[in-house]
Amino acid sequence: MITQTQPQQTLSKSVRLDGVGLHSGEQIEMILNPAPEDTGIKFIRTDLNPPVEIPALANLVTRTDRGTTLEKDGIEIQTTEHLLAALFAASVSNCIIEINGPEIPIMDGSSKPFSDAITKAGLSQQKEAQEVFEVQEIIQHTDPETGSEIMIVPSDHTCFSVMIDFETQVLGTQNATLKNLEDFNQEIAPARTFSFLHELEMLLDHGLIKGGDLNNAIVYVDQPLSNANMDRLKKAFGKDEIAVKPNGILDNLKLNYTNEAARHKLLDLVGDLALVGMPIKGKIIANKPGHKINTDFAKEIALLIKQKRKSFAPDVDLSKPPIMDVNQIMDMLPHRPPFLLVDKIFELSDQHVVGLKNVTMNESFFQGHFPGAPVMPGVLQIESMAQAGGVLVLSTVPDPENYLTFFMKIDNVKFKRPVYPGDTLIFKLELLTPIRRGICNMRGYAFVNDQLVSQGDLMAQISRRKT
Repeated sequence: MITQTQPQQTLSKSVRLDGVGLHSGEQIEMILNPAPEDTGIKFIRTDLNPPVEIPALANLVTRTDRGTTLEKDGIEIQTTEHLLAALFAASVSNCIIEINGPEIPIMDGSSKPFSDAITKAGLSQQKEAQEVFEVQEIIQHTDPETGSEIMIVPSDHTCFSVMIDFETQVLGTQNATLKNLEDFNQEIAPARTFSFLHELEMLLDHGLIKGGDLNNAIVYVDQPLSNANMDRLKKAFGKDEIAVKPNGILDNLKLNYTNEAARHKLLDLVGDLALVGMPIKGKIIANKPGHKINTDFAKEIALLIKQKRKSFAPDVDLSKPPIMDVNQIMDMLPHRPPFLLVDKIFELSDQHVVGLKNVTMNESFFQGHFPGAPVMPGVLQIESMAQAGGVLVLSTVPDPENYLTFFMKIDNVKFKRPVYPGDTLIFKLELLTPIRRGICNMRGYAFVNDQLVSQGDLMAQISRRKT
């Protein structure tokens, strides 16, 4: 289910970060900027002419071998997960990220520099509501090749649980949990990326790790280290001496947590699931997660959200008689043509109403809006929606013909697409709070061909006619 329970947020001001790309070794400059409502998270490659915009969405993931890579029109942004995790955990809805290179700087290998930058910039609430994917049933995804598994179960808040097992003595099995996103900066953000020695040597062989040093990656030594390899690592990392600690990691680095590897895998999971494009309300449980299964799961959730958006429209059988026709509606509402903008009522309960408006070329407003290009005014879409809501509120009194309905407030109105002559508008309105003292607070949606065209929160009050 998609809900709107919190306001969108963006940064209060811009903040700049400089660092080195792990794989390219290039110096990267990046600026996190505030963004308007409904922008989402977007990267802009400022080193290109013209600049290229790449939204942070799961369907743009092309590679997951050395981090999560997004690509649009052949242009890439690599290693996005650490920054996206910090933005997701901070509940940043809208942010434009200007970057002058192909990958996010590795910084210290964790999300902490990004979380600190977001904290420094501060957050500003915005007027538009933030959509949230609220999990109502178990969603599960498995990778048969790796045995990795991720599932989401219903929960009253967002939380994570991760288990890793690399079947090596030096690392073993580890678990990590994040009970509340508010704890991310303290419990998860400082967890740095890690690698096994044999993986590191392979990357060095292929020239694929030019910006690494012993301060931005934990290296687990899972096999004996020869003198030749030791000299090679010294040269690669620019160190005079390198040794293996008793806990099996290369020196010059102290673990922030005993289970830092599991916490970093949880961090990666948070960043990859940010590619869904909206917050997720549920408990995410992952067994041996990795970027591939993480992003495959994000794509699956994004597709599910798309399907739920389509199925959100009320299922109305137009061939069946309505429970109220236009004459019965006029017995209840004071409106009359040409300002009566609801034709039929198909569902009516004490909590919701579903109505219909046939939009024809004969509507008087099409004469001036617009000649040669008729489009139904948005304000009249909301009025039509409100009249259907008026049926809901007036159905609570025994003599509705003796009452008038007046707007008190309209909030969170959005227009998704135009409405043209020949369209059939289907309205769905639901109570947000119980009707008290004649005051009705509703959330309304309007659909054409199962596609959302407009929505808004409406507050109205019924008042007895003066005789």
